[in-house]
Amino acid sequence: MVNDWLLLFPERIRALLGGLPAPLLGKVEEIRIREGRPLEINYSGGKYHFLGVSGSLTLSPEEAYKPEREDTHRLLDLISNHSLYTMEEELRKGFITIPGGHRIGLAGRTVLSGGGVEHLRDITGFNVRIARELPGIADGVLPYLLDKGRQRIMHTLVLSPPQHGKTTLLRDLARQISAGTRSGREGSRPGLKVGIVDERSEIAGSRRGIPAFDVGPRTDILDGCPKAEGLMMMIRSLSPDVLIADEIGRPEDAEAVTEALHAGITVVASAHGKEVSELARRPGLGGLLEHRMFERYVILHRTEAGLSFRILDGQRRSLLLVAPEGRQGGERHA
Repeated sequence: MVNDWLLLFPERIRALLGGLPAPLLGKVEEIRIREGRPLEINYSGGKYHFLGVSGSLTLSPEEAYKPEREDTHRLLDLISNHSLYTMEEELRKGFITIPGGHRIGLAGRTVLSGGGVEHLRDITGFNVRIARELPGIADGVLPYLLDKGRQRIMHTLVLSPPQHGKTTLLRDLARQISAGTRSGREGSRPGLKVGIVDERSEIAGSRRGIPAFDVGPRTDILDGCPKAEGLMMMIRSLSPDVLIADEIGRPEDAEAVTEALHAGITVVASAHGKEVSELARRPGLGGLLEHRMFERYVILHRTEAGLSFRILDGQRRSLLLVAPEGRQGGERHA
């Protein structure tokens, strides 16, 4: 079912969202529900509107539908599958990932223990991020990540600010790397063994270990596993050719990535940031960049016109620039 994520919502909110025009509904990226405050939707191009009581879009908070306590309690019941106590770990982290790879950020009152967050209670704020599968989005990127002479994928870091397409790109890279090609302009390319460490269950959208998205025929997934530990588990037991992980950044992530590279395994990962220079100042990633562990950098940027990306080599020289309109620039270095 298209837009089956609508079933996540209580009946009143579901009806309001379901009344939106289909083209607009297909662009929705976030639904933000705050008890007693305007119901907000965010969609591609960085735009937002409030949703009025009649289902119309408005920029006036006064005209917006304001979810009531019954709405938020019902939503929490639905996303926890009527069993909130089984989601203690998710509540501690502040988000819940549900089948389909949709992630729901939570806001409320924190309960502390030993100086850290034990869990959330009095949850009254929800940010529902809609995950979508876009097969082919990696078509223009993957050729620049191939080391044809050695029949391998180059170590790659994808970076962008939040909600600019990193996870969607990783998902399609996993699919294409795993599947390979039997024919094409550049000839055949064998499929490789891919391992995905899916800490937030967003890349594969697994449910009971089965991916909801097409991540390729030769792909293994560690779902809900911390990245650093998962990368090491993959290296030890699943012999991947390529490891894929989303949003690395902690020192332990960097150590695991380094271990994988030294083991001869390609790593394709993502990180938050607008430019490579920003990452160099971070304790977890600075060492990886200083030692030129990555051979390719893919920098994503979304505008109202669409997705643009730049590809840099390991020395941060430009290989390719694709503007939202599809124009290409830059030059290829050997």
